This record gives sequence, C-alpha cells and structure tokens, in this order.
Amino acid sequence: MQFEPYLFFHGRCEEALNFYVKALRGEIVHMSRIAGSPIEQQVPADQRQGVMHATFVAGDVRFMASDGQPGPGPDGNDDIALSLATSDATEGERVFKALSEGGKIGQPLETAFWGGRFGMLTDKFGVQWMVSIHE
Repeated sequence: MQFEPYLFFHGRCEEALNFYVKALRGEIVHMSRIAGSPIEQQVPADQRQGVMHATFVAGDVRFMASDGQPGPGPDGNDDIALSLATSDATEGERVFKALSEGGKIGQPLETAFWGGRFGMLTDKFGVQWMVSIHE
C-alpha cells in the first residue's frame, strides 16, 4: 500500500502549493480543477475554478491536496486526511472495513469516476482516511 497525507486548503490550495514549490523547491506534478469534472454541477459557480485534486513532490516529500469541500476550515478541523492506495482489491476492502469499525463512513467504498474504487471514513479516534483501490 502507498501512504500519503492529503491536505485541504479551503479555497487557498493553489496559493499554498505555489508557496511550497518555492519554500521546498518542489513541483506540482498534477493538478485538476473542479470545472470540467463530474462534480462541477454540485459546486457553487464561484468555487468551480478551485483545485479538485493535486499532487506535490519535493525530493522524498510527497502529499496530495485539494481546496476540499466547504466546511470547518482553518480552525484545525477537516484540514488533513490520510490516504491509502492499493491495487489489491481484497486488501483495500479489508482495510476500509477495519478502519471504519467504531467510526463513521463518510463515503462508501464505491466505483469512482476516474476508475477503480474510492471511499472516505473517520475512524473511532477522529482520524480521516481516504482509501483508493486502483484496479
């Protein structure tokens, strides 16, 4: 499995990524916007140019980022999730189920528009997890 932090910047993702490019001498290796995606119509028009998903790399440092969904924001809640990705469907399903025991499933593990499956949950300790199965 691959493990990466996933950071939510609540409308300031692109600004934050550009800051980290300079500060850490890294690069944005992928960035997609909400506009043009399958969720575009679910987002207010003034937020559609926001970052739906991005990947940042600086040497051995790697994280994913997004503007995230409107929500708690900069008060320290809902700013980070831990992402697990695997190509082993059985193991991905097992991990998702195990992490959700005693916690709360935010999005069931289901087919994602980019292929594979994806789900989100908060474990019983309040840690947010994102599980991707790349089949």
